[in-house]
Amino acid sequence: MRETTTYQMLADLVLIVHTGIAAFVVGGLVLVIAGNVWRWQWVNGLWFRLAHLAVNGVIVADAWMGRICPLTELEMWLRSKAFEVPYSESFVEHWLQRLIYFDAPQWVFTLAYSIFGLFVLGTWWYFPPVRRRRKPDAAGY
Repeated sequence: MRETTTYQMLADLVLIVHTGIAAFVVGGLVLVIAGNVWRWQWVNGLWFRLAHLAVNGVIVADAWMGRICPLTELEMWLRSKAFEVPYSESFVEHWLQRLIYFDAPQWVFTLAYSIFGLFVLGTWWYFPPVRRRRKPDAAGY
């Protein structure tokens, strides 16, 4: 029984992380656009922009290759180890799944991810990232 509960908690944790990544993907684009409109310099930081681009790139690549998200696969494996039917109705699952899972043909997701990825690339052109240079110390280095 305890092992089952551990797997269920781990599956819920993966679902929370997955939702956080989805929020970063969507929210990151919103932040880049809104931040540039409101002149927030940090939204064009190279590391933030590279992380956002990389996550979007993985999503688009997985969609084009017809692969299921590795986090989804991990969550489903953990749920099967907990002897659950994937996406049964625990409290965490009930609310978070409704935020990130939809029923549609695979081509709809591939198209949506590709269009979103093009928007992300467009922000690189329209709002280019900035590499911050460290201020020189007293010795000039």
